Amino acid sequence: MCLSIPGKVISVEDGKAIVSVGGTEYETSLQLVEDVHVGDYLLIHTGFALEKISEEEAEETLRLFNALEDMNERGDGE
Repeated sequence: MCLSIPGKVISVEDGKAIVSVGGTEYETSLQLVEDVHVGDYLLIHTGFALEKISEEEAEETLRLFNALEDMNERGDGE
């Protein structure tokens, strides 16, 4: 199973974007996605943007990741 993470585009140049994920910046290839602009949200996997998503989808996905992380830290399975 592959897991992609949402990132917000903060710059676009020469077929690549810098995206912010939880305050950390990553470079990602835009070879698989067209018409990307600053402010867009992308699903990213192994350095490639897979698709554009809405801000709402990105926020919901990040909320779920944070909830899973909290459960793991507690270690109680609740």
